[in-house]
Parts: sequence; structure tokens; C-alpha cells
Amino acid sequence: MSQSSDLPQRVGIVEIQRLIPHRYPFLMIDAVEDIVASDRATGIKNVTINEPYFQGHFPAKPLMPGVLIIEAMAQTASVLISLSMGLGDKDPLVYFMTVDKGRFRRPVEPGNVLKLHTRVARSRAMVWKFDGVATVNGARAAEATFSAMVDISRASGQTG
Repeated sequence: MSQSSDLPQRVGIVEIQRLIPHRYPFLMIDAVEDIVASDRATGIKNVTINEPYFQGHFPAKPLMPGVLIIEAMAQTASVLISLSMGLGDKDPLVYFMTVDKGRFRRPVEPGNVLKLHTRVARSRAMVWKFDGVATVNGARAAEATFSAMVDISRASGQTG
């Protein structure tokens, strides 16, 4: 594991794209900040009307789908895992395993800045469990507990 002093306090979109394989239109975070190795990180999503899902969800009242808010939490967690384990050059995949206690508290709309607070609940080898809370202007928009598994077999040419 990397030491928290070795990790950047903030990573932008270029570094995120080095750390996780997601790309437009499914890359759900713009930056990650407040990074503490193997403990926590906060993702930032600048929600704009240009997102493709707003064309149909819903045209008269555009709302960010709740499942995409949880996906954004998971992508934030993936960045934290990659940084904490020093996997940036290993081309890792982080797979969602479970989502529990998902709750949606308030709508997320174009123009909002969504903050995705993820905290490690526990980690054991390649399996990590997180508590996530999404906020807009400090108000809770969504929350979930989720787990993920790290797969670094792609780096050696293996299939998983």
C-alpha cells in the first residue's frame, strides 16, 4: 500500500483516465480530492445538461439517474483503490460486486456540483467495501454501501 503522503491530494481528469478505464459517455467523475490512502476520497462530478442521459431522463425535468450517482461513487472508489495499491501502471479493472442500502434523498440536476464522499469500510486482499454519500451544496442526495473486486490480470495478458 502507498503511504498517504505519497498520494496526490487531488487528481484531475487526465490522471483519472490513467487510473480507470472508463471513458465518455460513461466516465462519471471529473476530479478526485481529499485522498487518503486506503481510507477515503471525494469525487467531483460537474453535472451539465450536455450529459446524454438527460435527453430521456426526463426531458421536461432533467434528473441524474440514481444508478449513475452510485456508479460515480464506485468510480471514485476505483481511483482510490488504484492509488492506494499503486496500480496506475498495471491497467487494473475494479468490478462492482454488491450495492446495499442504496437511498436517494434529493434530485441531482444540471448545474449541480455532485460531491461523492467514499470511505473504506474494510479491505481484504483484492476485495474492498465502501460507504458512499453523495452531496449537493452539503445536502445529502444519495448514499450506499458497496463492494468491489480488483483484477490486475489484464496487465499480464491473462483473462479473468
